[in-house]
Amino acid sequence: MPSTPVLTLLALVAFAANSLLCRAALGHTALDPATFTSLRLLAGALATGAILRARHGAPRAGSWGSALALFAYAAGFSFAYLALPAGTGALLLFLAVQATMVLGGLWRGVRLGAGQKLGLALAVAGLAILLRPGLAAPPWPAATLMLGAGAAWGIYCLRGMGSTDPGAATADNFLRAVPLALLLSLASVGRMRLDAAGCGYAILSGALASGLGYALWYHAIKGLGSTRAAAVQLAVPVLTALAGVVLLGEALTLRMGLASLAILGGIGLVVGIRSRASAA
Repeated sequence: MPSTPVLTLLALVAFAANSLLCRAALGHTALDPATFTSLRLLAGALATGAILRARHGAPRAGSWGSALALFAYAAGFSFAYLALPAGTGALLLFLAVQATMVLGGLWRGVRLGAGQKLGLALAVAGLAILLRPGLAAPPWPAATLMLGAGAAWGIYCLRGMGSTDPGAATADNFLRAVPLALLLSLASVGRMRLDAAGCGYAILSGALASGLGYALWYHAIKGLGSTRAAAVQLAVPVLTALAGVVLLGEALTLRMGLASLAILGGIGLVVGIRSRASAA
C-alpha cells in the first residue's frame, strides 16, 4: 500500500477531478445533469461494491438518511455546474462543507476560540467577495445549489464519523442513492439529452473520482487524523481552479483569486488553531 502522503495526493486529485469531469460533461457536451447524476451514482455503487466484495464481502452498513444526503449532494453538484466554472464551484462546495462541519461541531458542544471565530469571519468575507453583484460574480441560483450540495456533503460526512466501517457504509449508501437518482431522471425525462462523451465523463466521475477516490481517502485518513484530513481538503478548490484554467480554458479572475485566499485562509485558520489546541 502506498504511503499516506501519496494516498492523500491521489484522493485530493480525485476530488478535484469530480468537479472537472462534471463541468466538462455539462459545459462541453449535451448530457443533462439528471442523467449525469444517475450515471455517476450507479458507477460509484458498482465500483465501491466491487472493492468491498474483494475486501471482505458487502455488509449493509449504510442508511437511508445518509443516502439521501449523498443524493442531495450529487444532484445539487450536477445542476450547479450547468452555470459555474470548475474552480468557483469547488470553492463554494468546500466552503459549505467546512461551514457545515464546524456548525455540526458547535451543535455537539465544541467551542471556538477568538482565532477560530476570526477565521470564520474571514471565510464569510471571502464568500461575500465572490458573490457580490458584478460582472464576474457567479449566478445566484447555481451558487445556491452548490452551497446546498456542500451542506449535504457535510451532513453526509458528519453522519459517517461514527461508522465502524466507512468503506462498507459508503458502498451501501451509494447503492441506496441509485434509485433516488433514477427517480430524478424519470422526473426529468422530457429534458433528457444523451451524449457519448458526457456519459463517459459521468462514468469516470462515479467509478474513479468518486468510487476509487473515496476508497483511497478512507485509507489515507487513517494516517492523517481528522484535523489534518480537514485541512488538506482545502487544497481541492485550488487544484480544481488551476486544472480548470489549464484543461478547460476557464478564466482565473482577480475576484476568484481574492475570494480563494480569504475563504481558504479563513478556514485554514480555524483548522490550524484547532490542530494546535488539540496537540497542546
